[in-house]
Amino acid sequence: MATASVCVALLAGCGGDSGDEGEAFEGQSADDIAAKAVEATRQAKSMHVKGDTRLEDGSTVTIDVSVDQEKNCEGTIGAGGTEADVRHTDATLYLRGDERYWRTALKQQPDAARKMVPELRDKWVKMPANDATTAGVCDKQGFVAAMDEDESERRGMKRGSTTDVNGAKALELTKDASGGEKLTLYVATEGEPYLLKTTTEGGKNPGSVTFGEYGETVDPEQPPAAETVDMKDLAGGQRA
Repeated sequence: MATASVCVALLAGCGGDSGDEGEAFEGQSADDIAAKAVEATRQAKSMHVKGDTRLEDGSTVTIDVSVDQEKNCEGTIGAGGTEADVRHTDATLYLRGDERYWRTALKQQPDAARKMVPELRDKWVKMPANDATTAGVCDKQGFVAAMDEDESERRGMKRGSTTDVNGAKALELTKDASGGEKLTLYVATEGEPYLLKTTTEGGKNPGSVTFGEYGETVDPEQPPAAETVDMKDLAGGQRA
């Protein structure tokens, strides 16, 4: 489905030497700062994530969601030039996309698409709990785990200068990785050392992700029953 790989693809590149002095991290190595940033982000009760990355097939995946530790979330996800609204509440994930979104999502199942799209478009679609392609879309801890799956990616970084990310001061940490990639982490220098942005330049999956609104309440509304369809029930009906 179109949501496949959104989270992992966006965050996989978020993998020292000391460089320019950053007052908030005086005497600390880039690797130590990166480790603290990942841990602070992991411990945050909630955050807003927005980013995009290009896949090897040339398509772009996007995400723009607010999410908390309990997997409550709302926002949008996109792939293949299409976009859907997303909500996760009461342990249930709902997607709402137009006809183009669902035709793209079901392009590997043309017969199912022909029959199901009229029932899915512009409705809040209750996704099966075991749907692998949408798992993790609203999983904050999954974001951080995917980002830090290979800890070696954030080792051997170098400290850069202090810059501004959406109005907040951040210290740049950079690393030239394999495949011509350049990884950059932007770590907040005031308050908790949260990640504020990550970028991957060059390589197979260039893109960037910004993080913000740490600790803010995420309270999505349950979609109205009259505007909701159950993907599991609909798919079961189509198989019958």
